[in-house]
Amino acid sequence: MKRLLLTALLATLPLGTAYAAEPVAREPYGIGLEGFAYPYPVSMLPLVNDGEQVRMAYMDVPSAKPNGRTVLLLHGRNFPSSYWAPVIGVLNDAGYRVVVPDQIGFGKSSKPAGDLHFDTLARNTLALMDHLGIAKFDIVAHSLGGMLSVRIARAYSDRIDHLLLAAPIGLEDYRLYVPPTPTEKILETEDKLTAEGYRKQLEVNYSLKMQPDQVTPFIDARFNIKGSSEYPRWLRAFVSSALLIYREPVVHEIPLITLPTLFIMGADDHNAPGKPNAPEALRPKMGQNADLAKTLAAKMPNAKAEVLPDAGHLVFLDAAPKFNELMLAFLAGK
Repeated sequence: MKRLLLTALLATLPLGTAYAAEPVAREPYGIGLEGFAYPYPVSMLPLVNDGEQVRMAYMDVPSAKPNGRTVLLLHGRNFPSSYWAPVIGVLNDAGYRVVVPDQIGFGKSSKPAGDLHFDTLARNTLALMDHLGIAKFDIVAHSLGGMLSVRIARAYSDRIDHLLLAAPIGLEDYRLYVPPTPTEKILETEDKLTAEGYRKQLEVNYSLKMQPDQVTPFIDARFNIKGSSEYPRWLRAFVSSALLIYREPVVHEIPLITLPTLFIMGADDHNAPGKPNAPEALRPKMGQNADLAKTLAAKMPNAKAEVLPDAGHLVFLDAAPKFNELMLAFLAGK
């Protein structure tokens, strides 16, 4: 199961305007991950963002023994929503309906020409829940999805019962460490990324708990999208998401959240977007995510932080039994 899930995970991880050639011939995926299977049927919601017609992909997975509640899962920047498959199964077994979108710019959703903004993504997400007739729901959010969930929780707190932040990024303001980086430089860096460079990036940034031979097929899957004729547009959208993280920090809003909130952090998660572009002296100060989560939780009226040992950025895969136990207990609480 983990091999299948991480194949999905790596299908949209960093790429990187001199579109670098890959030495191995690959069967290309489309810009909307055509050719890449998701674990449940995918539907599309038409939307208009900044005058551009787009489509938001989502999975809506009912439970065979419904408890009347819904969980919204929000994915990270480098991951299509398909990587949530094991969590969907756990929640379904516990009676929850699970809604799992790909945000605009990611996965099977449209790749817009314009910039990405958390406010727009938040409105899109609420439009989806309204479309599905879901008035109240819980949120479980990972990585970049954690940043988005903060904006949703602040803007639409009356719609949410519980907020679970699984290894979120955005627990610090990266502008305090990383100088402004030209967009073209980011484009060039992402495009020049090789499969071996990507392997190293995964090992360092996400502290993956897998053997090298287990990682190889997932790296292969990740690079298939470079064969798409629309790859340049995909790349622009992907880089736009990096700029979103830098330009729109949410850490200053987190202490203002009054909803029941649980941080579940991997002890080995030191992911900090933009760290390679920070001055060398500042890099060690970035990505102390478990400590940052504990500090933020202490400032919030109704929050706590759990740190799981021997787990990295993919905490819900690395430490699945404990993560699931904590998640279900939290969602069942008042």
